[in-house]
Amino acid sequence: MQAPQLLALLAGGEAVSGEWLAERAGVTRAAIWKQVEALRSRGVPIEARGAAGYRLPWPVQMLDLKRIRAGVPVPMRKRLGTLEVHWELDSTSSELQRRAAALADLSMVLAETQSAGRGRRGRTWLSPPGLNLYLSCLKRFDAGFASLSGLSLAIGVILLRALESLGIADAGLKWPNDVLAQGGKLAGILVELSGEYQGPCAAVIGVGLNLRLTDTLREQAGQPSCDLAALAGGTPPDRNQVAAALIAALAEGLGQFEREGFAGFVDEYARHDLLKDAPLRVHGAQGVLDGVGAGVDVRGALQVRAADGLHSIDSADVTVRRI
Repeated sequence: MQAPQLLALLAGGEAVSGEWLAERAGVTRAAIWKQVEALRSRGVPIEARGAAGYRLPWPVQMLDLKRIRAGVPVPMRKRLGTLEVHWELDSTSSELQRRAAALADLSMVLAETQSAGRGRRGRTWLSPPGLNLYLSCLKRFDAGFASLSGLSLAIGVILLRALESLGIADAGLKWPNDVLAQGGKLAGILVELSGEYQGPCAAVIGVGLNLRLTDTLREQAGQPSCDLAALAGGTPPDRNQVAAALIAALAEGLGQFEREGFAGFVDEYARHDLLKDAPLRVHGAQGVLDGVGAGVDVRGALQVRAADGLHSIDSADVTVRRI
C-alpha cells in the first residue's frame, strides 16, 4: 500500500485498524506502519489509537479531478486548457514551466503535496498532503511584461472573490502578494514571467492556500498563519469545492485583467488593503523608509506617505512591515 491509498482510507476521520489495512493491501502491519510514518514525516497528523488503529483528527477530502471539473461553471470550464491533479510534484509552478510550450492558455495543475513548493523570494512553501491547496495556472498574454504590472495584486483580489463565493469574507490583502486573516498568512501568491519584453509573454501563477494547519505546521512556518478552518467555524469548505471556486475565479478574473489591466481591480483592492493608513517600515536597496500606507496606484505600486512626501514602491524585492 502506497501513501496515497493509505491517506484515502483514513480520509473519513474514523479509526481504522492496522490489521484491516494490512489485510486489504496484502502486506504486513510493519509495512503499514512504514507508510504511516512516511505520511507523518510530510506533516499529516495521523494518530495511533491502540487496538483501534490509526485515524486523522478530522475528515479530509482527497483531490478529485472529476469533482473539481464538475464544480466549475460551464462558461468558465470551456475557457480552461489542461486541468490536472497529481499526487506529488516538486512544485505545481515548476511543472507548468517545464511544459509551458506544449500547454494551452489557462492550463491548471494541482498537487496533493509538493516536495519543493516555492514562495516569494525563494522561501519554501510547506505542502503536506490532504490538508491545503496547491495550484498553479498558466496564462498567456499577447502584450509584454509592462502590461502585467499589478498582476500579483489582481490575483489577490481574484482569490478573495473565490473565498467570498464560499461564504468566507474575513481575509485581506498585504502588498504585494499575501492574503492575511486574523493576523496570520492565509495564502501566498507567486507570479513568474517568461517570454518577450514587448510580447507575447506568459505568467505562471502559483497559489498556496491554507485549509487546515496543524500546530507543527504553524511552528515550522516561522510566521503567524491562518487557515480556512479558523474562518469557517472549525470546518473548512470541501477542498474540491475550494479548488473549483478558485479555478473559476482565475478563469474569469484573468480574462478581466487581460482586457483592463490592474486598473480594473484597483478599487476592489483598496477595499481589502490591510496596509492603507497603517504605519509602515519599508526595507529595500535604498535603505529604510518609515511612513503611512496610502494605498496602491493603478500600476499596483505601494504608496507610502513619509515625512518628505509620497513615495511609490514598485519593487517586489522590498520588505514591508507594519509598525
